[in-house]
Amino acid sequence: MSVNAQTVSAGEALEVLEAGWRAQSAGGLTASWMLHGRPGVGKTQLVAELARRIGADLYDLRLTTIEPQDLRGLPYYDHEARRTVWYRPEDLPDDPERPAVLFLDELTSAAPWLQPTVYGLLQERRVGRHRLPASVFVVAAGNTVEDGAVAYEMGTALSDRLIHLAVRASAEDWLSGFAVDRGIHPAVTAFLRTRPDLLETTEETLKRGLTVACTPRAWERVSDIMKSVPWGRPARAMIAGTVGEAPAAEFAVVAEDVAASLELDALLAAPPKDRWALYPDTLNGLNALVYALAGAADAARIAPAIEVMAGLRELPKHREEEVFRRLPLGELTAFGFEMLIRKALEAGLQDAFLRSEAYAAYASERRAAGLE
Repeated sequence: MSVNAQTVSAGEALEVLEAGWRAQSAGGLTASWMLHGRPGVGKTQLVAELARRIGADLYDLRLTTIEPQDLRGLPYYDHEARRTVWYRPEDLPDDPERPAVLFLDELTSAAPWLQPTVYGLLQERRVGRHRLPASVFVVAAGNTVEDGAVAYEMGTALSDRLIHLAVRASAEDWLSGFAVDRGIHPAVTAFLRTRPDLLETTEETLKRGLTVACTPRAWERVSDIMKSVPWGRPARAMIAGTVGEAPAAEFAVVAEDVAASLELDALLAAPPKDRWALYPDTLNGLNALVYALAGAADAARIAPAIEVMAGLRELPKHREEEVFRRLPLGELTAFGFEMLIRKALEAGLQDAFLRSEAYAAYASERRAAGLE
């Protein structure tokens, strides 16, 4: 059966779950949530991010690896009371004073005989005699049969206990809301900015009878490869085994371009008058630069990062190459500053923008042009 719930990006799903948490905390809504989505789309990561944002402990239960007694606990016989008593499992939150997110992952892949035990947690917020405190937010996740994953159809008794969200991969959402914070390698972000259709290719891969698909999780692994393995034949083979041979071949072109043109540390360290020669002279390199600047911005480097970002729009004045007169440098600068400002706000570095002469000049130009 298909999931006839609203389809949202990972970032939108996070926004909905945060609203659900606020409603539950206020005593107005107590519900359990279900995230449907293809493997690697980011369901687990967004639940972990939810726990981080609300300051909650995360209890992550992979339902494919447990038995019913792991949830209900183990019985022992109380001879004095002449009855069986159940030991509560430690994997369930029980502190009413501490916020907690109980994440029931791989729900649709769990064995059918486990699901009745899960029903109580999802609907009645209890298992056996153990009740979840009001401070616990319950989220489940899983794949569907159509995703090519090992999954069981969700019965109506289980489905009716949940608020459902269908999570899809969105390149714009992933690049702006995840890649910068996680320090994704600039070659990956530059590539997906120009080929957003290759962020997630599970459906097409299944139709073609292939094994390896592009997913957000796979591109995060490509980033790890780029950071830890020297560029060469082994790295290319690893990336082809992660996202597929054809996407890996396209990515290699961008990766080599970025490697040849992007000198981030040198740009940030150079005096302003010496920076112009260090800017990349290709769109791939410049795309990689704006993501790299946002990712690298910390207390020590936020000021030069602002200056380098602001300098993008002035490249035609300082470089002779015709390419700088054809590239959308104004659009790229505005996009880069959106990410950099968001990163600064999250890190408490917003005062750097108030002190920056380069940003003041950039903002003044935009106001004069009627863009702000």
